[in-house]
Amino acid sequence: MNRSVVQADTRPGWFPCPANPRTMSGMSTAFLPGLREALGAAGVAMAATFLAFGAAAQEAGLSPGWALLACWGIYGMPGQLVLVQAAATGWAGGVGTAVMGAVAVNARFLPMAVSLTPVLSAGDRWRLLPAVPFIAVTPWAAAMRALPAIDRPSRIGWFLGFGLTSWLVAGTAALSGFFIAAALGPEARAALLFVNPLYYALLLAADLDKPAPRRAVLCGAAAAGLAFLLPPAMALLAAGLLGGSAAFLWGRRRATG
Repeated sequence: MNRSVVQADTRPGWFPCPANPRTMSGMSTAFLPGLREALGAAGVAMAATFLAFGAAAQEAGLSPGWALLACWGIYGMPGQLVLVQAAATGWAGGVGTAVMGAVAVNARFLPMAVSLTPVLSAGDRWRLLPAVPFIAVTPWAAAMRALPAIDRPSRIGWFLGFGLTSWLVAGTAALSGFFIAAALGPEARAALLFVNPLYYALLLAADLDKPAPRRAVLCGAAAAGLAFLLPPAMALLAAGLLGGSAAFLWGRRRATG
């Protein structure tokens, strides 16, 4: 057999190659730790937020199936709330406009995926495809903290365990919130919606001793004032873009001396 053909067939890349038993074993072993991590504080924060979303969907006159589909199909609270608000107003601007709004506010998933891919990648990149639906703020933040300490072949297993579990927790909580909506007043729903952002803020606070998170927090806080000056439709997006870009450029300048 031609040796060069064997090397070409087994070269890592986007094309499938025979599964490495050690890699598959590492993935399955790491799945349970990821699952357990998702059932901790992260799961509680997500459950609280999606509980409020289910109640909001019920108040907007949507069906439980719609709430579950929006939860699992979008898996991003800002985008889900855009659709709920559009439904509550009778889709006044049209379904297409609501969908484009949901896509725009969830555009933050793109840089998350870009930053997470090299951390997850174990050579055979096509095996990363099952992780794509689970890229959201909570799984991304947890993964960026936990994965550097995990052996590279086991990282995708850990992320799938965390992502799938948090995804199921979100859907279950949304359905629960839909059916207990009558017991949740507007103030309670508003408070629950902020639990997950608060959890994410606490994750950032725990990492303030590291340069990159510290730059992100400082630049984000400095750019937050834009939210009060710009139109609501673009305020948060513009503030996040400016603050994130400033933090990136600051870090790059320090790295290049």
